[in-house]
Amino acid sequence: MDKNYNIRQRFERVSLPSLRNWGERYNSPETSKMLPDVTVNMGWGKIIFAHTFSSSKSLLEEIMNEKKGTRDITFYLRDPHVILSYAPDKLFLDPSHTYRLWSHDYRPDTSTPQAFNIRRISSHQDAVEINRIFASHNMVTGDIPFMLDKHATKVRTYLVAETKSDKKIVGTVTGLDHAEVFNDPENGASLWNLAVDSQTNIPGIGEGLVRHLAGHYFARGRNYIDLSVMHDNHEAIQLYEKIGFQRVPVFCIKRKNPINQSLFVARQPEENLNPYAKIIINEVRKRGIECEVIDEEYGYFKLKQGAVSITCRESLSELTSAIALSRCDDKRLTTRILKNAGLNVPRQYKAGDKHDVMKILKELKRVVVKPARGEQGNGISVDIRSCDELEKAIETAKRYCDDIIIEELIEGEDLRIVVINYKVVAGAIRKPPVVTGTGHHTLLELVEKYNRRRKASTGGESSVPFDSETDRCINSDGYGWDSVPAAGESICLRKTANLHTGGTIHDVTEKLHPKLIEAAESAARAIEIPVTGLDFLIKDISLSDYHIIEANERPGLANHEPQPTAERFVDLLFPQSVSETDTGINRSLTP
Repeated sequence: MDKNYNIRQRFERVSLPSLRNWGERYNSPETSKMLPDVTVNMGWGKIIFAHTFSSSKSLLEEIMNEKKGTRDITFYLRDPHVILSYAPDKLFLDPSHTYRLWSHDYRPDTSTPQAFNIRRISSHQDAVEINRIFASHNMVTGDIPFMLDKHATKVRTYLVAETKSDKKIVGTVTGLDHAEVFNDPENGASLWNLAVDSQTNIPGIGEGLVRHLAGHYFARGRNYIDLSVMHDNHEAIQLYEKIGFQRVPVFCIKRKNPINQSLFVARQPEENLNPYAKIIINEVRKRGIECEVIDEEYGYFKLKQGAVSITCRESLSELTSAIALSRCDDKRLTTRILKNAGLNVPRQYKAGDKHDVMKILKELKRVVVKPARGEQGNGISVDIRSCDELEKAIETAKRYCDDIIIEELIEGEDLRIVVINYKVVAGAIRKPPVVTGTGHHTLLELVEKYNRRRKASTGGESSVPFDSETDRCINSDGYGWDSVPAAGESICLRKTANLHTGGTIHDVTEKLHPKLIEAAESAARAIEIPVTGLDFLIKDISLSDYHIIEANERPGLANHEPQPTAERFVDLLFPQSVSETDTGINRSLTP
């Protein structure tokens, strides 16, 4: 059977005369009621409704009138090939599919989400949170006063998903009412900017937002909802098709600009690099710096500009000395150096014989066991309270290093501060992986769903391992893998907040207390390392209390959006590549 048969059949089924015979429709009496030359400002750019324009010339003029820093989308083109032929050097056909949900085909989900509510945007903070989610997905952020314009609520509908427990915004979607926009004779609507916080542990947010918007428009009598989705966004396409969207042959065109560059420039050779190497390589290539990938698996590459050549392994470069690297490699040495520099660190002991370690446990009550050398959270056990747990934790740590550390447990939030060129560039709270019960999924199913989301948002770098430490954590709370947690109930899967073991990361750069910034920069100078990620335990980012528990010589620069970590790293390596107009260097953080 022809592999394209099903696609053709589906196109034929949904391609009604209004989509087949564009020319006839535009000369019909119903079409004459449409408003002419319609565009809708979305705050991040315009939606240009191409089929409302009377001529290709006027449409082309509107497309070419895109403002700098925005992203316009030209939708419902009758003759995309003709428009492209007028300005092939400035326009490109967007590689997205269009999907349509018909009101008569839609089957609503009558179940009620247990962990979040969906409502309209209502405050300045809502708009700030929407932009935060947009930035985390590398989407163009919106103009906040424009988003809050109450006079446009009939045209644009901004929805947010808000957690019931802590009122946090974890998702957003925008709708456009075509009947209000241009007197649409087909009485339709469209969906834009669906985005879910990649750090959330709550399932079903994207589906909930789409269904809520569909219910809103179908209750208003609209006949269909259209959306545009990138052809390779398989997870989103799977969601839309599950809800009932069907693909239709509708296309859109965009201007060639820096925002859209990856969609129209020649692709670089496919390189199997992790996100921490990719983020740096993408930045240097933007600046015209030559890059040679030396070893994909280990993230080694050589950068060259003029006579300057620097070899890196992700964010570890030749600018970091072997002495600085060794100071970070041994966690005991790191603690000693920072303590001698007058910085706060936890009490730390070397694990000796059984009698000694039990004596340490008796003194400290609750401890952390970790290998003296290691990375990515491997071999670390947190909140050990009993002799049996301590023995098992030491055996686990010995799989990675024979030299074991027992450290006092400091309760608080896990804060990662990235320091580049001895200046703080980013700060983020790291949280352990947590799943939220639905009342009908097993814990195993919830973790599998959680891991799929984390892998998708981190390029496969983050997932909860099914190991003895995860077993210990869920068993200590009375759960097993076959347990069915109640709806809304939270289950912590690990005690550590390491990204590689499923933890999430939340930007708090602008909220850092000046003392935390001072401590981070002092720690980098004490170790004499130009690029480092310092792990703090803190009570609150607005307070000065802290303990530094580790220094990382090769911090991951990805996942710190919207902070310019890769940009500042390349600035350090190649200061001559910094534009004179670049105002992005965050020096306001220094007290």
